[in-house]
Amino acid sequence: MKILLAGGAGYIGSHTAVELIRAGHDVVIADNYDNSCPEVINRIEKITGIRPVEYEVDVKNKSGVKKIFDENLIDVVIHFAGLKAVGESVQLPLKYYRNNIDTTLTLLEVMEESGCNNIVFSSSATVYGEDAPAPYREEFGRGKCSNPYGWTKNMMEQILEDAAKANPELSVVLLRYFNPIGADATGLIGEDPQGVPNNLMPYVSQVAVGRREKLTIFGDDYPTDDGTCRRDYLHVTDLAIGHVKAVEYADREKGTNIFNLGTGNPYSVLEIVNAFQEANDIKIKYEFGPRREGDLPEFWANADKAKEILGWEAKRGIVDMCRDTWNWQKNNPNGYR
Repeated sequence: MKILLAGGAGYIGSHTAVELIRAGHDVVIADNYDNSCPEVINRIEKITGIRPVEYEVDVKNKSGVKKIFDENLIDVVIHFAGLKAVGESVQLPLKYYRNNIDTTLTLLEVMEESGCNNIVFSSSATVYGEDAPAPYREEFGRGKCSNPYGWTKNMMEQILEDAAKANPELSVVLLRYFNPIGADATGLIGEDPQGVPNNLMPYVSQVAVGRREKLTIFGDDYPTDDGTCRRDYLHVTDLAIGHVKAVEYADREKGTNIFNLGTGNPYSVLEIVNAFQEANDIKIKYEFGPRREGDLPEFWANADKAKEILGWEAKRGIVDMCRDTWNWQKNNPNGYR
């Protein structure tokens, strides 16, 4: 199949492109490189031996997206195109609502006009809200979100569900991610956040490589065994393979289908730091700071549905995640730049 990755040069998109090519699919990437780097296209080609078709375009731009569909017979869209920094979304809510929702509406409109009826959406566990009990199950539905980023995911899921109700030919797969970390085993692609990292693992790896002086752990008094937050971390390659399974499922099933992608095995912040130190024989300087507003003590996935229906489950453990992260970071101390 020919698959359009909207926002496909980013962290998860680039790893998904690699796994789609490895699975024999044709990949088209659309990205404006606001939060990514054109060098990633060269790296994908180096890993797979195949260069994806590439368009530098803002996915909000309808004429630009229409050009992609006019020039390629797209079978499935994977929608990664969105801003994703929780803290920034609180400071710049209008930017997040405009960007994330507009990209979704543009893709759906052009898909409808072009006769493309399959879309896989990059959603998030944040849509379960603040009050859902762990482990999260797909049937819980959407809850109250704590920040504009989360609300955009919530709203986009609703938009996609409504579109599927209105068009019986449309297939929508909503993938609710938990906490992807790690990098491709080659070390050629990985997470390359712009500015100060918002997530734990890239901050840890940047401390390890000397780009950051120390890690601040936000809160040591949560109701967990070591007082730090617990999250469901999964290897980005496992997550990417989940997209391959979702694409193949979307091509044969109509309506809206929702899947959690996680391991079901949460780790605390301190457990991640210690695992990174042990896996890579390196010390991480850290200190404790006050709790960060909006952080939940713990959450993790029940991913039984993905295993049963998609035939997907996470295969890589915490040692793989830590080792592959460091392999990427030590060989690319300044990221793609």
